[in-house]
Amino acid sequence: MSWAVIKPLQPVFQTAVSLVYPPRCIGCGVLVDSDFGLCGACWGQTPFVGGMVCDSCGIPLQGAPDGGRNGDRIECDQCMARPRPWRNGRSALVYAGQARDLVLALKHGDRTDVARPAAGWMARAVQPILCQDALIVPVPLHWTRLFHRRYNQSALLAQALGARLGLAVCPDLLQRTRRTPKMEDVSAEARFELLRRVIRVHPRRADLLAGRPVLLVDDVMTSGATLSACAEASLAAGASVVDVVTLARVALED
Repeated sequence: MSWAVIKPLQPVFQTAVSLVYPPRCIGCGVLVDSDFGLCGACWGQTPFVGGMVCDSCGIPLQGAPDGGRNGDRIECDQCMARPRPWRNGRSALVYAGQARDLVLALKHGDRTDVARPAAGWMARAVQPILCQDALIVPVPLHWTRLFHRRYNQSALLAQALGARLGLAVCPDLLQRTRRTPKMEDVSAEARFELLRRVIRVHPRRADLLAGRPVLLVDDVMTSGATLSACAEASLAAGASVVDVVTLARVALED
């Protein structure tokens, strides 16, 4: 039987699947119009990044919309106080409300389905800084955490983002050489010290970096210590430039 005969049956099959498994909001589970979407209520509770943002980390900044930059580089207080080893950064969401719930569901709740819509939001956020030949690289997990969690949420986001943007992804380019403690209650200075020389480029992947731009992908940026360690390792191994994109950015403290 030819493909031309089978192809018209696809809408029928998809309709049947949608009847058995109707699309539901990835936030609250209510019925929605399309797969991998948010209902109106969850959309309203999800703080998407918009307007003027920090060029280094993507956090929203008070002031004029993005068109008011006049070509000047703008950075938040954190990025000015601690210059980043990467060039530009963007985030899709502010880590609060429904965005925090989605990140935690992806990270700790086995909600791998969140990666697909999240990659769409990240793709829109990163477009202004995107290098068309960039190699997409996720922030790595230590093998012990990967064993217990069974997946690296940053790698899932990287793979989905690569599919969206049509760019190559190397999920194991970076490695953690030792396990670090959980960072939730650790100060920014301590985070940077704990992550010093913890990240390295996989010895068998180093040739992929020679003179190539890298786009680092992570779920959340807090202090930027992990992304800094990853960027420094990539640049030391020969990357031409490093940019970063995260699903969410922790809001700056007042």
